[in-house]
Amino acid sequence: MPVGREVWMRAEWADDRLRVEVLDANRDLPVPRDAAPDDEAGRGLAIVAALATDWGAYPRGCGIGKVVWFELQAETLGGPTVW
Repeated sequence: MPVGREVWMRAEWADDRLRVEVLDANRDLPVPRDAAPDDEAGRGLAIVAALATDWGAYPRGCGIGKVVWFELQAETLGGPTVW
């Protein structure tokens, strides 16, 4: 894999939340936008924002790249946990 193209993903379950983090070497923080119907990209953050309880991004502490994260909140409806 070329240098700078490596991507890592981490998922953590804590209490009633699932937190997912995606780490990459690109320093550019994501910016939500409205994609036109014929755009081939630009819908990812809109989907995350619609489904996630919360989300964000920050530069990695090592100075290389960024972390984009989102959290999903589990809901209990008088029985097993559902999403």
